[in-house]
Amino acid sequence: MRLRKKWWARPEMEASDLIITNPRDYKGKWREEFKNENPIHLELGCGKGGFISKLGDKFKDTNYVAVDLKDEILVYVKRQVEELELTNVRIIPLNIMFISEVFEENEVEKIYINFCNPWPKDRHNKRRLTHTNFLNEYKKFLKPGSEVWFKTDDRDLFDDSQEYFKEAGFNLEYVTYDLHNSGFKENIMTEYEEKFSSQGMKIMFLIGKVK
Repeated sequence: MRLRKKWWARPEMEASDLIITNPRDYKGKWREEFKNENPIHLELGCGKGGFISKLGDKFKDTNYVAVDLKDEILVYVKRQVEELELTNVRIIPLNIMFISEVFEENEVEKIYINFCNPWPKDRHNKRRLTHTNFLNEYKKFLKPGSEVWFKTDDRDLFDDSQEYFKEAGFNLEYVTYDLHNSGFKENIMTEYEEKFSSQGMKIMFLIGKVK
C-alpha cells in the first residue's frame, strides 16, 4: 500500500534530537551520541516503532537504532519513543542498502529484522534484507559473535534465508517454524506479529551468529 505524503512529518522529525538525518557523520561515533559504552543494537525496517519502543523501555542498558525509509512511518516511531521518554533510542531515515556507511567495524552487537518484504519474484530476491549480499554488508560493522534475529510469516523467505545465512558464513544458532510454541522465552512481539498470530498464522524465527 502506498503511503500518503505527510508534509508535516519531516519538519517534526528535524526538530527532534531523536532523529539522525545525517547518519554517515556518526560512523564510529555512536557511543558519543548515546554518551555511554552500552552495546548498540539495530532494527532494520522498524515500521511504526512498537518493537523498538518495547525493547528500549525494557532494556535501558542497551542503545537502540531504528532504521526505515519513510518519514510518514518514522514520525510515529519518534512519537512512541517520546511518549516513553526513552533516551536510549535513535531513529535514522535511510535506505538500508547504505547501512554499512553508517556504522564502523565492530560498532554493533545485534540486528533485528522483523517481517521484511519477502520479494517473492526471483529477479527481486537480492532486495531481501536477509539476502547474502545484505548479510555480508552487516558483517562489516557487527562484532565477532554478534547475532541477527530474524522473524517472518513467509515460508519461502524463511527457507531461503537459512541458506543465505550459511552462504554468508553465519552459524544458525536457533531455528523454529513455530516461534510461539517453541518455548523461546526472549521474544518481543511486533505489531504485525500480534496481528498475524491472532489469525492463527505461525511465526518463523532464526538466530544467525557471526563466526
